[in-house]
Amino acid sequence: MSTPPLKLISHPLCPYVQRAVIALTEKNVPFERIDIDLAQKPDWFLAISPLGKTPVLLVGDRAVFESAVILEYLEETQPNPLHPVDALTRAEHRAWIEFGSAILADIAGLYNAADEAGLAAKLDSLTAKFSQLEKVLAEGPFFAGTQFSLVDAVFGPIFRYFDTFDELTGIGVFDQTPKIRAWREALRHRPSIKQAVSSDYGTRLRAFLAARPSALAARLRA
Repeated sequence: MSTPPLKLISHPLCPYVQRAVIALTEKNVPFERIDIDLAQKPDWFLAISPLGKTPVLLVGDRAVFESAVILEYLEETQPNPLHPVDALTRAEHRAWIEFGSAILADIAGLYNAADEAGLAAKLDSLTAKFSQLEKVLAEGPFFAGTQFSLVDAVFGPIFRYFDTFDELTGIGVFDQTPKIRAWREALRHRPSIKQAVSSDYGTRLRAFLAARPSALAARLRA
């Protein structure tokens, strides 16, 4: 039986979309990427995405929504597994993927913080989370050692935000985490992670951040 064609409904800046793109690329699975404007969501998208969020994976005429579910579906149906074989280790990886989602929530809080006090609080929270993560990292280059995993697919887009944040003073969340810095650098050069966004991603992200009524935007415009 032939595999239905895969279409990934996407937004150019969405880190959750990037997770799916990275997994599909690592698995060498062909797919079509369709970007939409989340500020003006088309009716056909709302019909297949109950939460109104990207990504959505269309498998033929059936829709799978939520990035974590999409990643698990790809693991179950596509070659080149990115999860560990051992069940307990696999569960640990899923837990750190959830931790990555918590970090993304802090990043959203960071670029939406209305004042410097709120910005500082989110930076403290991010620094604390990365310090926790530092304690469980293997020797590298990836999360669990030499094997690229879904945890890496999740953190590649997280670290990409800091390529822009690094332009600002006082954003040193990795100052005390040398393993994190090395991991970030390894992921920066991974082809699947580099190719998960368009060449103008940095420009798009900077414009998105600068347009927000936030303390971070004020710094970017300074």
